[in-house]
Amino acid sequence: MTSEKEKLRAQLIELAQHYQGEIVTYAAQRKPDRNPWKRRPSILDKAYEQELDKMAKQEPDTSS
Repeated sequence: MTSEKEKLRAQLIELAQHYQGEIVTYAAQRKPDRNPWKRRPSILDKAYEQELDKMAKQEPDTSS
């Protein structure tokens, strides 16, 4: 039984020496930046904002 253990141990040592130079390590990849998704304003959105601005400018004129 000890001879089997010795054979196995010798085989494992031989395999370890064989694969010793085979190990390749890579640098960790950078995590992508998490930018929040923003919806672009459409033409209708821009027109709506312009109308709101016009209404806001006209309000003080009509109230006086």
